[in-house]
Amino acid sequence: MSLSPDDVKRIARLARIEIDDVQAQATQGQLNTIFDLIATMQAVDTSGIAPMAHAQEVTQRLRADIVTETDRHAAFQAVAPAVENDLYLVPKVIE
Repeated sequence: MSLSPDDVKRIARLARIEIDDVQAQATQGQLNTIFDLIATMQAVDTSGIAPMAHAQEVTQRLRADIVTETDRHAAFQAVAPAVENDLYLVPKVIE
């Protein structure tokens, strides 16, 4: 896919970017280079290659899934201004 200067100006207008003819020519060259790279990558045969989540075989170290803090739910609700059915009551802010 190759863009013309008019295409670049139309895209810039849609993006609300003001560019002159010199900037449009420079941007056209850059965008066409990017599109050529994309076309080259799409031409590579990737059949039989499994998708990867990462370029290297890495795993994330995880901590043990154990409880490390005590339940302080009752203590927190004891100092709350208003509680009902184990829920904190707050003033209505939207009419």
